[in-house]
Parts: sequence; structure tokens; C-alpha cells
Amino acid sequence: MDEGGTAPTAGVTSSRESPRLTDVQLPWRFADRDERLALLDIFLEDFTFHLTVMKRQWRIGELTCLGLAFAGMVLGAWDLGIGELASGGDYNRVGLSGFQNLSDLSLMLALLSIIAWVGVFVTLWTRYPIMRENLVYLWIAMMAVQLGSISSHSKSPGFPWGSTGMDWVMLGISNLILFFLAIVVVHRAVIETRDIHVEERHSHPDPRVVQKAWRDHSLRAWSLSLGMWMIMVNLMSWSGSHAIAQRPPIADYSGMLVAMFVVTGFLSAAFLMHVLWYPQFMLGGAEDRIQSVRAREVAGEAPEPVAQAEQGKCPICSGATPAVRHENGRIEVPCSEECSGLGKPGTVCPECDAVLPIRIECPSCSSNTTIVSHFSRPEAW
Repeated sequence: MDEGGTAPTAGVTSSRESPRLTDVQLPWRFADRDERLALLDIFLEDFTFHLTVMKRQWRIGELTCLGLAFAGMVLGAWDLGIGELASGGDYNRVGLSGFQNLSDLSLMLALLSIIAWVGVFVTLWTRYPIMRENLVYLWIAMMAVQLGSISSHSKSPGFPWGSTGMDWVMLGISNLILFFLAIVVVHRAVIETRDIHVEERHSHPDPRVVQKAWRDHSLRAWSLSLGMWMIMVNLMSWSGSHAIAQRPPIADYSGMLVAMFVVTGFLSAAFLMHVLWYPQFMLGGAEDRIQSVRAREVAGEAPEPVAQAEQGKCPICSGATPAVRHENGRIEVPCSEECSGLGKPGTVCPECDAVLPIRIECPSCSSNTTIVSHFSRPEAW
């Protein structure tokens, strides 16, 4: 991570620096019971880390934004004794004409709901600057799904019950828009920006250090949060449209559907905040722009190719070893697991003054061979 942290929290080792995912220590593991469940441990570590950092960093700004989202849902969905929605209103009046014919209290609540949602958008825009472009994409996707759900209910008030194939067309198109903007655009941009960030700012001759950097910048939990946001948006859109789709007078106006609309809408706002916050936390300190590789190429901002050092390969099993050879022919080897020093084999370590090894053990097959042999290649003849 690239931003500062605060006091340590349970589950993460004590550190004055920003907490890291590799610092997470689970009290128990699924893999201890069955090795096939090791993937659950990885996700549990990710979730523990995200919750720990959110407890440290989410302050009055995030809580205010969530409060505005909840207020916007309630003010825009609940009759609060007015009966405007439960009665069905006048479906012959739409748009501005419909607003002008609302009762004074209903109009006031509708305007307050709009103001609350404007506050949510402005808060997200100002707090997560590197995700502004992606906020617009996700907001458009959310509006598209809501319009698609309204369209599917326009001729089939009981949708999906009693619906026809045409009723699914607009909902399907709106979800294609959601998938394209959320997965193809936003998810791809964040993933590829993360990849460039790790490759450029966390390069190291020791593959163990690089592997740790990739783990620290894991996006598994973030990707799952993006998927949950997509699901919540669909549930919110369906429940909101379904609650008011009946022709007036509405005899079976469902408070449970309205409650579902409010809850799923609030959860979608919370997931959206997490989707925007985490890349800002992970990459914001480095001032990286969230763009896909293709977008960087079009904008003329593609990263310059970096000369890659040659990784050593075990002469026995051809597995990667910690030794590296640079373009100028210089070979470097790490000192030991306890020391982060690097240098030429046989010389003194610049960190601990120990003599750097001239032989190294392969992490894969445990064979002990000379470091020079890790870069020699047998001739074809």
C-alpha cells in the first residue's frame, strides 16, 4: 500500500507504517482442516485486511456520504403517511408535468432526495480523485439498469411473472451496458493500473520481495465488491420498479418491496464507495491514473519498456531462483531470508557484512548448485 496508516488493529501485526495485506494473521485457517479450502483463507485474509483499513481510514466523510445515500433512498421511496406512491398517482402526467402536480409535501421530499443524491455524488467525486472518471462510468451504468427495469415493468407490472420476451430486451441491454462499463472498462482499468504500479514501483531483484508486493496489492476482495455492487443495483432497480408498477389504485402496495428497495439501494451505495475507495487507498499516494493499457496508448502515456533482468534458473529442475543477472552482466544474489542485502556472489553484504553465497539452494527442488550455473545455457551442439 502507498498511504500512511494509524494504530494497529487486531488481525494485523503492529507497525508504524501503513498496514499491509501480508501482515494479516488469521487466528485459524480452513486449510488446517482441508488443504482444498486454502482459497477461502486467501479471501478471508483479504476481507480482514479491508475491514481493518476501513476502520482506520473511514471517517466523517464516508459516514456522511452513507448517511446521505440512506436519506436519499428513504425520502425518495417512502410515503411517510402522504399516500402519493401507494395511491399510484396520476400516471397520465409524466416528467415536469408530473412534478408540478405532486402534493407540496411529496414534492419537497422528492427534491430533498435529489439533493441528497447530488451530495453523495459530490462527496465521492471530491474524496476519490483518481477514480472520478470511473465514478461517472459506474453512475451511468447504474442509471441504465434502473431505466431498463422500468422499461421491463411498463407493459408487465408483475415482471418477471406474466412477462414476454420483449420485456426482457431492455433489461438485457441495460445489463450489457452495466457489464461493459463495470467489468470491461472500470475493472480492467484498475487491474492494469495495479499491474503497472507493481511492475514499476515495486521491482526488485529478489523474486520473494516482488511476490510479496503482488500479494499486498491483491484485488480479489475489491473485485468481489464490484460484483456485489452489480447485483445490488439490479435488486434495487427491480424492487423499486416493482413496488410502483401496478396500475392505480394499487390494492396490494407492498411495504416489504419498498424496504427491499431502500436496503439494497443503501448497500449498493456502500459497495460503490468501497469500489472507489480501495484503488484510491492503494494507488492514490503514488498519483497513478486509473487507466487501461489501451487507454494509455491512445493518450500517448504508455509506460516506457523497462529492461528486465534475467532471472536465474536451477540447472537441475529449471525453476526460478533468487539470483538475477542484469543487462551489463552483473550477477546479484540476496544475502539471506533474515537480511535484505543484495550484491555480487562472494563479496561482503552491504547490510550485515556477511559474505554473500556463491552457491544457492533451489526453492523448488532444494538442489545446491553454483550461482554461475544458473545462467549458463547448454549448447545445442
